[in-house]
Amino acid sequence: MSDLDCRGFVELVTSYLEGDLSPQDEQDFIDHLAQCDGCERYLEQMRLTSTALTDLPTGSLPADTRSRLLDTFRARRS
Repeated sequence: MSDLDCRGFVELVTSYLEGDLSPQDEQDFIDHLAQCDGCERYLEQMRLTSTALTDLPTGSLPADTRSRLLDTFRARRS
């Protein structure tokens, strides 16, 4: 039985989607997923978001807009 909680699950989603988890971390991730509907929905949302983002053209944002967005994201993390 895994001790992985929802917060830990969220932190591992990107690595899981990229196939970068160790075998044990992947098993813990899958075990948690089997028991948590909320994390199952979150994973599906991340998959859909990732797919949608791959269709966006690169370099389409003006430099000042990109800078403001990055500043906003950085501020939210603090």
